[in-house]
Amino acid sequence: MKTPARLATFSISARCAQSGQMGVAITTKFLAVGSLAPNAKAGLGACSSQAFVNPYHKFWMLDHLAKGASAEEALQASLAKDPRPELRQLAIVDATGRSAAHTGEACDGWCGHKIGNNFAAAGNMLANGKVVDELARVFEETEGQPLAERLLQCLEAAQAAGGDKRGKQSSALYIVDTEDYAKIDLRVDDHPEPVKELQRLYSIYGDFEEVLSGLPSKANPAGEIGDEFLRKRGLMGN
Repeated sequence: MKTPARLATFSISARCAQSGQMGVAITTKFLAVGSLAPNAKAGLGACSSQAFVNPYHKFWMLDHLAKGASAEEALQASLAKDPRPELRQLAIVDATGRSAAHTGEACDGWCGHKIGNNFAAAGNMLANGKVVDELARVFEETEGQPLAERLLQCLEAAQAAGGDKRGKQSSALYIVDTEDYAKIDLRVDDHPEPVKELQRLYSIYGDFEEVLSGLPSKANPAGEIGDEFLRKRGLMGN
C-alpha cells in the first residue's frame, strides 16, 4: 500500500478587513505545495488542505461557501465527505472574516491550529507550537498593511520559530481580490530557502504591477492597453 502524500506544513488563510482581499501563504518540506494545498475565490473565501493531504477539500470548502455556508459550516460539510477525516488538517476563512480549522487526531508530530477574526493558522509535523503562535501573532500585529506583505511576514516569523521539523522545500502565496483570476499567484516549488525565495519573487512582482493592473476585468473586459504600446507594434495609426 502506497504511503499517502504528507504535507507537513504551516499555513495561514486570511482576509484583509480593509481591502476585502483574501488569500493563503504556505510552506512545507514537500515539492510544489502551491499545487496541492491552497485555494481562494474572490467574494467567497480562502482555505488550505494539508497533513495527509486530500486536495478535494480545497474545492469542497469553497463550494459550500458558494452555497451560503459559513466557514465552520463549510469545513464540517467538507469533512463529512471524507472517509478519513482524522488524517486531514484544514483551515478556512470566509468573506466576512469568520474562520474555522480542523486538525485530525492522526496528524503527525506537533500539530494544531489557531483561529481568529479574519484568519485561520494551522500546521503539522512542526518543530514546536510556537510556529502556529507566530503565524497568528504577526497577522494580528500587522493590521493595516497590505495582505500579501502581512502573510509573507507571518511565514518568515513562523519559519524563524522552527518551522517544519523535517526542513524546507516549497512555498506559495495566493491572493484574490475582485476578479475570478488571482491578484497574486507566486510559487516556489523546490528551493533550499523557499520562504526567502517567495519574498524575493514578491519584491520584483511590483515591477509588473502596471501591466497586471491593465488586464481585462469584469468592469473593463477589453483591459487597458496604452496607445504607445499599440503604436510600437503597428496596431494603430500615429
